[in-house]
Formats: sequence, C-alpha cells, structure tokens
Amino acid sequence: MRSHAVIRAERRGVGARTIDKAVVVIGRAVALAGVILPLFLIGILKFTRVEVDALRPLIGGTPWLAWLYPAFGESGASHLLGAVELTTAALFVASPWSVRASIAAGGLGALTFAVTASTMLALPIWEGASGGFPWLNATGSFLVKDVALLGISLVVLGEGLARRCEGGRAVAGRMGDPAANHRDV
Repeated sequence: MRSHAVIRAERRGVGARTIDKAVVVIGRAVALAGVILPLFLIGILKFTRVEVDALRPLIGGTPWLAWLYPAFGESGASHLLGAVELTTAALFVASPWSVRASIAAGGLGALTFAVTASTMLALPIWEGASGGFPWLNATGSFLVKDVALLGISLVVLGEGLARRCEGGRAVAGRMGDPAANHRDV
C-alpha cells in the first residue's frame, strides 16, 4: 500500500525510490548523530568531578573494568575514557568522508559500547521496588541504550570495511554518506 506522501510525490514526478533513498539517508544521518552526540556530551563530562564520582560504582563494580583505578586512578580513568569517547565522536563525524575514519570510528565505537553494555551483566540493573525484571532501574536505563549504539557502530565499521574493499568509494545510502567518491584507503 502506497502512502499519501508517495502518491503526491509520484504526481510531482518524484519516484518512490527517490523517497526511499531520502528516508534512508536522513535516517542514517540521524543514527550517526545519535552516536556522536552522546559520545561528545558524555565524553566532555568525563573531565568533571561529578562524572568521576558517578563512574565509581560503574567501574568499581565491574570486574573487567576495576583495573582502571589502580592503573590510572579515579580521575585518570575517567579522563582516559573521556579522551577515547571524544576521539571516537570526532572519527564518527569524519566517517562519511573517510574510509579510515569510518573503520576507526566503527571499531572504537563497537569496543566502547560493547564494554559499557557488558556492565549490565555485572551491575544491578533491575528495579526491585517494581518487581525486578523487566523493570530497569536508573543504571539499567542509562546502559541499555548502548546496545543500539553498538549496533550503529558495527554498521559504520562494516560499511567502512566494504568501502575499503571497493577502493574507498562512498556509496549513496550508507551511514551518513554524502554520496560522493573519496579515496583515502
């Protein structure tokens, strides 16, 4: 069934495929912004005392992250994570134009979000007062979004690897792609 928007567009000479492509390009740009904004905004927070304190139960309560405190101290661990998040955000910004940035952003993003999502396995994330599973507490609500961000990161990584195999050509409709040809492999 065709929507009214598609029917009107066809009357104006705009094909459904054009609309499909536009929706995909816009959706992918929004998805890319949805990764960049939290990485940037949460990344800059990592340099504040409030965030250093907020990370204490998350890092300290996760066995595979707890080593960060003895190695870097609380502030140092927070600053390291912030630097990684800000670098990853910058790489995601460059990813539509650069194959290398796309691969690096996708890889760093996937690693970052896989680690943060994995903390849900070690931390209490269910709201006991509401009966536990499936009701998320504040920590679970904060962390569950990282599953989607992990997925977007993997898409950017996969598309970057595909572009590398294609000789660096950008392909219309890819994650945030400006539909221009670039060769930076």
